[in-house]
Amino acid sequence: MTEVNDLAVAAGGTDVRAGLRATLALRRLAERLERLQVGNARRQGWSWQEIADALEVSKQAVHQKHAAHTPTPDTPPPDARAARQAREVWERREPRRPRGERRTAGDGRSDGPSLGPSQGEG
Repeated sequence: MTEVNDLAVAAGGTDVRAGLRATLALRRLAERLERLQVGNARRQGWSWQEIADALEVSKQAVHQKHAAHTPTPDTPPPDARAARQAREVWERREPRRPRGERRTAGDGRSDGPSLGPSQGEG
């Protein structure tokens, strides 16, 4: 918390450059926190109106700002979604070949560039 306190002090200080930079940092922090909490609220089933009331803005304003990147109530949390996607990729992977075994010509994959009739000959 001390870093946030330092930013708040700098934002209210007399050094204009430091104050503006601190204001920018605090604004970015506030935007990230709002995005996080709107996402949490939607995952917990809050309506756009309930979120708008808590943020003291209109339903339209909060929806326009967050709807495109906010999960619906039935969307799993990001960590669960990432874990599921990783598991799906892992399950679709090609089984590892024993060390030293090479791919055969008929498996549709190449171990390197192929030399056709016009390449490398003549």
